[in-house]
Amino acid sequence: MSPIPPKETDFIHSEEFLNGLMKRQLKLSICCASAFLLVLFGLPLLNYLAPDFMAQRVAGFTLSWLVLGVLFFPYVWIIARIFITRSMALENAEVGNAAEGNKRKN
Repeated sequence: MSPIPPKETDFIHSEEFLNGLMKRQLKLSICCASAFLLVLFGLPLLNYLAPDFMAQRVAGFTLSWLVLGVLFFPYVWIIARIFITRSMALENAEVGNAAEGNKRKN
């Protein structure tokens, strides 16, 4: 029996490709989490440090409740949308780069 020749793998299935993609997605995740945590911890901090400012009335709500009760949910949806859109763009760009790399090899 002759030994089976080693398979030539595609770049898209290589460790280098996956590590690069995961690093870019980690950076994106950290940015999105930072934007979320900024508001999550910033609102109580603003209520503590500037209570008069946060007690101002805007559209029938105090500024504090406007941000927490009305604007927080859309803000989270925007962060999620940005994350999904950029994550898909990163994956598509990496797949395109891998396909070009495979074409050059052949």
